[in-house]
Amino acid sequence: MDMRRIQLKEGDFILKEKVEVVYEKVVTKFGTFGKLDAPKKYIGKRAYVIIVH
Repeated sequence: MDMRRIQLKEGDFILKEKVEVVYEKVVTKFGTFGKLDAPKKYIGKRAYVIIVH
């Protein structure tokens, strides 16, 4: 089993996990929702969405 560790401390975020890729996207409007696009090769993969100021 993979070891995952997430730590929040006074506004800082630490994630320790085996990472495949990190990329930045902007949330866009989709009807009454917001959406993020990701490449098709990541379908079925687990992902984190972190909203920053």
